[in-house]
Amino acid sequence: MCGIAGIISLSAYAAPPSREALMRMVGALAHRGPDERGLYRDKRAGLAHARLSVVDLSNGQQPLADAGDTTWIVFNGEIFNYLELREKLIALGHRFRTHSDTEVIVHAYRAWGEAAFERMNGQWAVAIWDSVAGRLVLSRDRFGICPLHFCEHGGRLYFASEVKAIFAADMDIPRAFDPAGIDQTFTLWTVVPPQGVFQGISELTPGHVRIYDNGTVRERPFWKPRYPEISAPRGDEFTGSLDDAVDEVRGALEAATALRIVQADVPVGCYLSGGLDSSLVATLGRRYGGERFQTFSLRFADAEYDETRFQRLVAGATGSEHHEVVVSRSDIAEVFPEVIYQTERPILRTAPAPLFLLSRLVRKHGIKVVLTGEGADEMFAGYDLFREGKVRRFWGRQPASTRRSRLLERLYPYLSRSPVHQQAMARQFFGRDIQAYDTPGFAHDTRWRTTSAIKRLFSADMRAESERRHAVPELIARLPKEFSRWGSLAQDQYLEIQTLMSGYLLSSQGDRMLMAHSVEGRFPFLDDELVTLANSLPAAYKLRVLDEKHVLKRVAEPIVPSEIVARKKQPYRAPNALCFVADDAPAYVREVLSETALREANVFDPKSVTRLVDKCRARAGDGDLSNSDNMALVGVLSTQLLHQQFVASRPGGVRLGELSVDVEREHREEVLA
Repeated sequence: MCGIAGIISLSAYAAPPSREALMRMVGALAHRGPDERGLYRDKRAGLAHARLSVVDLSNGQQPLADAGDTTWIVFNGEIFNYLELREKLIALGHRFRTHSDTEVIVHAYRAWGEAAFERMNGQWAVAIWDSVAGRLVLSRDRFGICPLHFCEHGGRLYFASEVKAIFAADMDIPRAFDPAGIDQTFTLWTVVPPQGVFQGISELTPGHVRIYDNGTVRERPFWKPRYPEISAPRGDEFTGSLDDAVDEVRGALEAATALRIVQADVPVGCYLSGGLDSSLVATLGRRYGGERFQTFSLRFADAEYDETRFQRLVAGATGSEHHEVVVSRSDIAEVFPEVIYQTERPILRTAPAPLFLLSRLVRKHGIKVVLTGEGADEMFAGYDLFREGKVRRFWGRQPASTRRSRLLERLYPYLSRSPVHQQAMARQFFGRDIQAYDTPGFAHDTRWRTTSAIKRLFSADMRAESERRHAVPELIARLPKEFSRWGSLAQDQYLEIQTLMSGYLLSSQGDRMLMAHSVEGRFPFLDDELVTLANSLPAAYKLRVLDEKHVLKRVAEPIVPSEIVARKKQPYRAPNALCFVADDAPAYVREVLSETALREANVFDPKSVTRLVDKCRARAGDGDLSNSDNMALVGVLSTQLLHQQFVASRPGGVRLGELSVDVEREHREEVLA
């Protein structure tokens, strides 16, 4: 992956974008592309690119143009089926100057227009500038693996892979939190595009194309997920047996994994958590990745979170060259400010921090590309949330039943303070609004309700803003019209993908932690063909009674150690609030949680935060912190750090004066008269 940025004058009479602004933007993205920089400018547009070299581009350096030097592109990501598309374009008469997937995108857009993106299987953020027509086309992959932000200010459009690059372009761009973005985050765990965290800066919605065409702006989806419709089948549902599904999923996963290894001119490694998904990917990765296939795992000093035994079991079975990093609470606290600088948004869990350290380990061993198992839980119903939704709906049909509610005891076995441990608490917690079991968002309402409780800490001003926002109703209002025709599991999967997966798992835990150390992540379970197949499967093949990822377990049985296949789902977690309340906690914690800093940011009430911190410190000895208190402290701390780094300090681009003199190395600049 790489970093892309650009400035477009929305008026034909505006001055050309400054070269200095573009250099600041690309400098702010140096971690995303340390290998090469490129610039293009004309009278109305400026494009910038920071390259991470994982494929020999054969003279396909960016920005790259078509044969007539009129259509220019900057591109972050990979198009895994570009060779297939290239052959089709050659048959249509197109001639290529390079062997890059970047040039394929340019020709595909010339041949098929916006429909070109429908044909692409990959992960991308793309900007195409037609200098003759004065048209800019922005596109983002189906799940938002690659980030893309944009901002209109002073008659210009600014776009970039990361917000810090937009701030670097122009010091006059406002730097303030958007209350709607803060409210969404403390309800849904994340913002949902186009909503952003900062005022005036939006995020392109995954699976969309946005076009600026001489004063007009339009945006549309080029892809929508399709699930079986329970009332009127369309004919594209999977109709084979469970055994047939196992064979099809196995074949699709093998192809997706092989494709993501073959299309790299550098060694490809793999994250290995010890769970089913990463074990499958690591096993297949070892098959296609050659003799010296490297795997990377997180270990934790806290035994509650550690999965070392299972990780080493799989590494031994695959014969991979295995590497580990041990993470303590103090390690998490130490790197947390850098983590927030990279996420560019508040987070409610510290889980990205260990992954930041893991990607650093990957880069230390000379690996630029890693496979991960991300997406399997969303596509094959792996989370307890899906099981919880099924149990609560079953209970909701007979709300007086005590036997049905006891099925809740089979959920969340890994949580020490799970509400299912006490029957009375479980009935109260999960039974709220149980009669609404057939309404959209029902399976998610317990999570959203728990998260929203953090808003009790809001300042008076932010509370007033929050009361004007309606994050959940607004999300539900944007659901596709076919949503009501899907089965309940499909509805739950769709909402999980739109919120937690795209906005948090693929962003804060994914791209941002990987690219902080110039590592590209690739996700076989998010392959377009595999996703289409998974979505077409009957719900019972994925969630068989309460057995999650049933079809995927069947796929894994012949090739993954049986102990891994039989494991109960244990999601990746890390120590949270306890990292920041020890006596030797870093000085920044007290600084950003001080009354002065809290009043300056004006997101949280200082007295309420002080009570929360005192409560966490008092219970730190026995570790008896509630889920809500853990999320609250991490959420407050991350928001305060974000304010310090991006609002109060008003960064001008590359932090700490890091813009080195070699930023212009190998750059190309075209200034058209």
